[in-house]
Amino acid sequence: MSAVEAAATAEAQEPYGKHRSSNSHPIPVIGAVTEDEVAQGFFKLMDLNLIIKLFEETDEDDLEEKQLQSVKRLVQCYQNGLPLRDLAQIFKILNLCAEKIENQSCFVESTCDILKLCGLPFLKKKASDEITYAEDTANSISLLGDLMKIPSSELRIQICKCIVDFYHAEPPKKHITGYQQASSSYKVQMAEVGGLAKTMVQSLTLLENHLVEKLWVLKVLQHLSTSEVNCTLMVKAQAASGICAHLNDSDPSGQLLFRSSEILWNLLEKSSKDEIIQQLSNLECLLSLKEVFKNLFMRGFSHYDRQLRNDILVITTIIAQNPGAPMIESGFTRDLILFATFNEVKSQNPLVKGLKLSNSYEDFELKKLLFNIIVILCKDLTTIQLLVDGNIILALFTYVKKPEKHKIIEWSAAQHEELQLHALATLSSVAPLLIEEYMSCKGNAQVLTFLEWCENEDPFYSQGNGFHGMGGRGNKFAQMRYSLRLLRAMVYLENETINQDLCEKGAIQQLTGMFKNTISKPNEKEEAIVLEIQSDILLILSGLCEHHVHRKETFGAEGVDIILHVMRADPKKLHSGLGYNVLLFSTLDSIWCCLLGCYPSEDYFLEKEGIFLLLDLLALNQKKFCNLILGIMVEFCDNPKTTAHVNAWRGRKDQTAASLLIKLWRKEEKELGVKRDKNGKIIDTKKPLLTSFQEEQKLMPLPANCPTIAVMDVAENIRAKIYAVLGKLDFENLPGLTAEDFVTLCVIHRYLDFKIGEIWNEIYEEIKLEKLRPITADSKNLEAIITASENIGKMVASLQSEMIESQARQDVQNEQKAYAKIQATNKQKELANKSWQNFLARTSNAKTLKKAKRLQEKAIESSRYNERPQNAIFHRTDIKGLNTTVPIGRVVTVESTPARIIGGPLADTDIALKKLPIRGGALQRMKTFKTIDEPKKINPA
Repeated sequence: MSAVEAAATAEAQEPYGKHRSSNSHPIPVIGAVTEDEVAQGFFKLMDLNLIIKLFEETDEDDLEEKQLQSVKRLVQCYQNGLPLRDLAQIFKILNLCAEKIENQSCFVESTCDILKLCGLPFLKKKASDEITYAEDTANSISLLGDLMKIPSSELRIQICKCIVDFYHAEPPKKHITGYQQASSSYKVQMAEVGGLAKTMVQSLTLLENHLVEKLWVLKVLQHLSTSEVNCTLMVKAQAASGICAHLNDSDPSGQLLFRSSEILWNLLEKSSKDEIIQQLSNLECLLSLKEVFKNLFMRGFSHYDRQLRNDILVITTIIAQNPGAPMIESGFTRDLILFATFNEVKSQNPLVKGLKLSNSYEDFELKKLLFNIIVILCKDLTTIQLLVDGNIILALFTYVKKPEKHKIIEWSAAQHEELQLHALATLSSVAPLLIEEYMSCKGNAQVLTFLEWCENEDPFYSQGNGFHGMGGRGNKFAQMRYSLRLLRAMVYLENETINQDLCEKGAIQQLTGMFKNTISKPNEKEEAIVLEIQSDILLILSGLCEHHVHRKETFGAEGVDIILHVMRADPKKLHSGLGYNVLLFSTLDSIWCCLLGCYPSEDYFLEKEGIFLLLDLLALNQKKFCNLILGIMVEFCDNPKTTAHVNAWRGRKDQTAASLLIKLWRKEEKELGVKRDKNGKIIDTKKPLLTSFQEEQKLMPLPANCPTIAVMDVAENIRAKIYAVLGKLDFENLPGLTAEDFVTLCVIHRYLDFKIGEIWNEIYEEIKLEKLRPITADSKNLEAIITASENIGKMVASLQSEMIESQARQDVQNEQKAYAKIQATNKQKELANKSWQNFLARTSNAKTLKKAKRLQEKAIESSRYNERPQNAIFHRTDIKGLNTTVPIGRVVTVESTPARIIGGPLADTDIALKKLPIRGGALQRMKTFKTIDEPKKINPA
């Protein structure tokens, strides 16, 4: 038994059921709900199946009236909300009722009444009802989109109102006992699951000539497009192109344009941007956008119109990012260029005649958006001629001027500054494409003059607003940064006319001076922008001086000083994230371009210990700098004065330059996966330089003009540069090398031979792959070359083995010497201990002391001549009555004892006979003393 049938059975037991069963011929009339019962908030269970059956019957005469009455009672019953369990049947009744509209217009009102119920809250009896009836609910809601096909304006509007009510849920008018309102977002979620958005988009094709219904559908889509799921469904239904193509349709209320633009915005934000751009990149959509924008630009004066105009321009900007969009074909590009420049360059075009922008926020934003879209449009080279015709360079350069006092301008000071920065940023993208126009406007002179103003101390209160003004509040750093970016873009074109013009106008001296001025200015907040300015200055100077010796001479000692200043910066700042890495790269590039090849500058660089600074940077072991520094070192070593500086350099722990280079070689080979044993010895004598990448790559026959893997390896790592530097230093007599370094040096010394052999091996392998057979002489020569290369590898491996063995022997000898030294030290300690023990024995044992005394006297006597020379004076070697245990002479000078205490040099030899009392802690000489007999025994002291 179904739930409905069970409900009907239960209903039969009620008084209303008894009344119905008292009739012998029951009439299938639905039970009515009294006003009292409605006031109590209870549902009277209805047999919805009977209503469905009633709508499906076709025989009865008064069927239409019964059907309308049943719908009326249904609406009255569910006027406080729709239970989820009855939803599927109610929507089935709705569908049956709607199907009759086409032939019976009287059902329009009944259908709309049921639709009004759908705007009421959905009710659940159990917490699980939302999940249990989710599928039925989704299918029911999706039916609303299908009903849009019925050609009834009133019905379509009511369907739209019903869907809009999903997003404005209201609580039930009366609480119904036993039921709760479903969650506020439940209807919206079920609409997503049921795919309602897709069917509503499809219904737009039926409403092209029905403005009111179309506006209601757009309102519905505006609500539905707030969800990512719905946006995805709408994109699949081609909503973007369908809506955009009708933006310019007639609509006195203006709602069509507003709601359509809002929907397009939501689609761009919440679905695949690329797919939306692809849908909008057609001629029909762009023509529609163009007409709308022109109308709003020329005739829109209200705050709302200006906002809408800017929104349309942003959407157009996004579409213009697609190279395939027919912007030029639609004529939109020409109009946009005209609108971007008409304020600065006078035009006779009727579109802008009499037009003038105000300083309102919307017009200010429009101006910035037009500059922005010019940057995007210029990426398409077919736009260049339109930019030339529109005098875009001339218009942008009107902002590259210092502020003039007492001049009336249409923008406020803050707005003018921001537009100035935006114009400079736009010029950086546009000017390189329009070189002739740039030079005809004297662009270099204008930028250098503007930079001169940026340097001077004129009071200028920069606002620092907007994206481009970042870091420039209260100073001119923002203007300086974007001016230098423009110059850098022009210099990088390597156009000799532009570069020569800059040099003739003193750009090198001006930029060098500017760099010096920025050194002492920055504080912590401005440090990042100043570092960017310094980097750009060095890059511009590099571009100007490269390949021109006379310009390098102009760079001169003043330029070398700024390079040295950067190189002396604290290495810890490289990890600060402020831009020191970029500045150092720019500095190394400027050494290469502005210094090398100019001997006076090279000599000055060497005098100022520049090579030492380069090696200090190399010793930091920053992989991103090593390649560039080594390249500079190779070029510098052509200068004969460089070798002495390189050999004189010492790093941490007294490391030499040669040792540093060999260490870098070992590290590079380890990263490349070159096969070496634990001592650094060659393993594969046939291919001693082979990397793991080369080993993984399969050899393929290549045309003669294509470099092979072995040749590319020379440029892809630093081994060739290390070989070149050590070669310039001469491989002999390199200071500060260990045995491990010498083992590695053997490989470095033969790098060129090994690389040549590796390339011949590749040639030999390619010949075999192509199944070619060289002539006998070539074959013999090829085999001889390969054999010679392998022999060199074996020779180097043998030499390395000898070095390793020699070092092992030397280590053993050093170890033995160390052990001998330890043994000598221990023996000395033993002798010292023995001496100390003898001393203790003499002081603690009288017999031992006497024995020592006798031995001492005997040694003294044995050292004398046996015969005394004539007229010789005999001097005693001991002092009578001295009770000491160590040998002592007659005279003892104690330098630490003041003379006033001991009375000067010892005049009396029998000092032991004098009694020296202690007074106040110091020995004092006594004038009176008493002589006592000499003791017979010597007591230990």
